[in-house]
Amino acid sequence: MAFTPLHDRVLVRRVESEEKTAGGLYIPESAKEKPAEAEVVAVGEGARKDSGELIPMSVKAGDKVLFGKWSGTEVTVDGEELLIMKESDILGLIG
Repeated sequence: MAFTPLHDRVLVRRVESEEKTAGGLYIPESAKEKPAEAEVVAVGEGARKDSGELIPMSVKAGDKVLFGKWSGTEVTVDGEELLIMKESDILGLIG
């Protein structure tokens, strides 16, 4: 991939949600919400303190994360729809 996020930004790929509910009902495409779970594709080097010291990122490529419903900006990289967001928009790591 020819894209590297800058500073404390993270590039993620949404993980597809389940096609049916726990009760066995199938969810039509029009009723699905966009998933708030993703896989980290690429990360920036991290933010900097006022002193210039680098604050390392807490996530790395390959991590599964949970993020806020309205977080990130949709971008298309190499024909694939991805999200770019600040590390602070990530709520936590999964598993």
